[in-house]
Amino acid sequence: MSEPVYNVLFLCTGNTARSILAEGILRKDGAGRFNVFSAGSQPKGVVNPYALQTLAAFGYPTEGLRSKSWDEFATPDAPKMDFVFTVCDNAAGEACPFWPGQPVTAHWGIEDPAAVEGSDIEKQRAFNLAFRYLKNRISLLLAVPFARLDKMALQKHLREIGGAEGATLAAAGEPR
Repeated sequence: MSEPVYNVLFLCTGNTARSILAEGILRKDGAGRFNVFSAGSQPKGVVNPYALQTLAAFGYPTEGLRSKSWDEFATPDAPKMDFVFTVCDNAAGEACPFWPGQPVTAHWGIEDPAAVEGSDIEKQRAFNLAFRYLKNRISLLLAVPFARLDKMALQKHLREIGGAEGATLAAAGEPR
């Protein structure tokens, strides 16, 4: 019997950096097990070039990644999400749309690499760090024994992942 394929949505305010990184990582690392999407509450409409450079530098495809509104995923004909993860504190604090299917949610907040000012090297370092933190969380997600956990245990486990190294104070202080 084959395992189910889960739909995952990563949310951030602008959908330009962290949520894009997470989408790119899980698309590759979870291929065949997850359908992965990202969106923003106030999408900027363009992906941060450092996010694309970082994914490419670590061997992750960037095709099809775009900044889009979370409204695309709150319609009746949108894919039913199994999991919704916020990766920025602003998006976690906003009133989210109703997600059909009542997905499991968790906050995996990390600092915004796009907010770093300075040289190109300092900006790239911030994106590399964000990539590492998200890759670690996604590796933990991939190790979750979904079939053996009920929804409440799964929710608790996924929220604990959000408190892993690099968590913002809001993520470390869950639950929300």
